[in-house]
Amino acid sequence: MAPKTPRFKVAAAHAAPVFMNKAATIQKVVGLIEQAAADDVKLLVFPETFIPGYPYWIECYAPLKQVGALARYAEESVVVESNGEDVSAIQHACRRSGVAINLGISERMAGGFTLFNSQLIIDSDGAILGVHRKLQPTYVERLVWAQGDGSSLRNWPLSLGYNLGGLACWEHTMNGARQALIQQNQHIHAGAWPALSTMAGFEAVADAQIEALMKAHALTAQVFVITASNYVDDTCLDWMEENLGPQDLVKAGGGWSSVLHPFCAFIAGPHTGAEEKLVQGEIDLSQMGGVKVWIDAAGHYQRPEILKFDFDSRPHWADEKVAGGRFGKGAKIEDKDKSKDEPDHTS
Repeated sequence: MAPKTPRFKVAAAHAAPVFMNKAATIQKVVGLIEQAAADDVKLLVFPETFIPGYPYWIECYAPLKQVGALARYAEESVVVESNGEDVSAIQHACRRSGVAINLGISERMAGGFTLFNSQLIIDSDGAILGVHRKLQPTYVERLVWAQGDGSSLRNWPLSLGYNLGGLACWEHTMNGARQALIQQNQHIHAGAWPALSTMAGFEAVADAQIEALMKAHALTAQVFVITASNYVDDTCLDWMEENLGPQDLVKAGGGWSSVLHPFCAFIAGPHTGAEEKLVQGEIDLSQMGGVKVWIDAAGHYQRPEILKFDFDSRPHWADEKVAGGRFGKGAKIEDKDKSKDEPDHTS
C-alpha cells in the first residue's frame, strides 16, 4: 500500500442515471470518473443503485402490475465479476484516472436472478476491493432485492491508506450496522441514497432525515462522510409511464448530496435538486487526532466491558463462500487489457 496522503479531494456524484439502461449508464459512470480525475478527485461516491437506477415504480403501482418491470430490472442489473462484461470498462476507467469509487448498483447474482442493493468498491488501480450488499431492503424494496449478510458489512483499505465503508439509505437507521463499521476502524463513509424527497409524503421530511443520519454517523463514528443521491429526471418518469402507466406519487427533482467533517461541518454542499454536479471537497485525515481526543468510538469511548457488541460476519450466499473470497487476485484489471497509451496511476 502506498504511503498515506492525509489531504485529498473527494466528491459525491449528484447525478441521474440513464434510467433502466445499463450500458448507457456504465458509460455515464466512466464519464463521471474522468470528470472527477480532471478535478484531481481521488475518491468518488455514487448514489444508491445508480446502475440501472432506483426502481421508483415499486412505490407507485400494484405488485401484480410490476412483474414485467421487475424482470426487466433484473436484466439491466450488474453482474460483478472481475474483468467481466459489466464492470471491466469501469475498472479500466478507475485505473486510467487514478480514481477510487464507491458505486451503487443493483447487483445480479451470476448465473441467477437474485438481486441485491449493493455498493461496489473499486480502487484507483482498477482492483475490485469488495461489494457491500444492503442488509435489509426497506418496505417495498423487499419485492426487488434479497437481504445481504455480515460478510460484506466491513471496510475496505484504499490505496490512499485509509479504510472506506458504506451503507445504503435507511440501512443507516440500523445502529448495529453502523457500529460494526466503527469497530472495524472506519475512516471514510460512503452514504448512498435515492431521491426520497420526490416521493409523496416525504417532500417535507426526507432531506432532514438524510442530513440527520449522515451527521449522526459522522460524529458517532468520527469519520468523513460522503453522501451521494440521485435525482429523478424525465428518463425515469417517462419509462414508468410508458411501461406501467400514469402515476402521481413520484415527481422530478430531489436528492441530497454533501461532504461532511467528523464534527458535522459541511466541507461541501449540501446540494439538492435536478442539477447534475460533482459535490467536491478536500478532506484532511490529519485532523482526526483532534477529533479523537474528544471521542474515539473505536477506542476509549466504547466501554466494551459494559456495552457488549457482536455481529455475524459469516457469508450466507453461495457466491460469497468461494475459497479465497469472491474476487481474490483476479480482482485487479489485467495488464494485457491495458492500452499502451493509457497513463498508469498504479505506481
